[in-house]
Amino acid sequence: MAQLITGQELSNRVIDTVKAETTRLATHGIRAGLALVLVGEDRSSHMYYQSIQRAAKRAGIDIFNHTMPAATTLNEMLNVIKTLNNDERANGILVFMPLPRHIDTRKVVNAIAPEKDVDGQGAISVGRLSADESTSQLFEPGFTLSIRSTFLPCTPYGVMRMLEHHGIEPRGKKVVIVGKSLAVGKPLAMMMLVKEATVTVCHRETSDLGAETRQADILCTATGRPGLIKADMVKAGAVVVDIGINVLQDGRTVGDVDFDSVSKTAAMITPVPGGVGPVTIAILLKNTVISAKRMVGVG
Repeated sequence: MAQLITGQELSNRVIDTVKAETTRLATHGIRAGLALVLVGEDRSSHMYYQSIQRAAKRAGIDIFNHTMPAATTLNEMLNVIKTLNNDERANGILVFMPLPRHIDTRKVVNAIAPEKDVDGQGAISVGRLSADESTSQLFEPGFTLSIRSTFLPCTPYGVMRMLEHHGIEPRGKKVVIVGKSLAVGKPLAMMMLVKEATVTVCHRETSDLGAETRQADILCTATGRPGLIKADMVKAGAVVVDIGINVLQDGRTVGDVDFDSVSKTAAMITPVPGGVGPVTIAILLKNTVISAKRMVGVG
């Protein structure tokens, strides 16, 4: 049976550090704040939204909620983002994905001021990652980033921190990533390359997915398709990182991996929930505090 790679211990450690920072900042009259923009009724987004609020309260970060109906227009969203860019209380802005299909996601994300893009999704943040200008963060996980730095995308950065926390070294390993989204798949591939892994990225047009995944020493999946990865698609002894979050009709939350079968083949595996998710949230909160410190020039 595979060893579980849980995220709660690492998440707790990061949030405790964030709490210490917010307490210290409060002595100087400084509050860290995060604006959450949720559009529509996506069940996974609502679950994530609630989890962030609970963690932020524990970490001492103020939350500014902006929930909007699914019929919200692009212009209405852009106006909200513009307001939040100018709101000194909001040090970070997070827009929950997916947005309704009629809204241009990239226009919304790119409207977020880079210094408030704490989820690292805007073109400037992603571009700096692509150009290796922000990858030093992979080696310096503390609160000492440059005043000019952007942020790494929280979910793939969380994966890298989890692997490090559990003593899993990507260097020299064959890494297969299923999913090529700009939120997870592409930046995760770039981070793995920085760590000197050999990386293959698969997607919906991959002709024989199993043939690719069976080569992986480290298999990461982020597709939003429950049960996509079966036991016969995983090499014996592989490390499996399930980044998918899927809320089923019966209310259960599952990942992309058929956990019951794959856990009998893999050496290590992340559960859903309780795997990558808590670490992603902790890093989001850490980035918010870093942003707050930058904005007031506090070290």
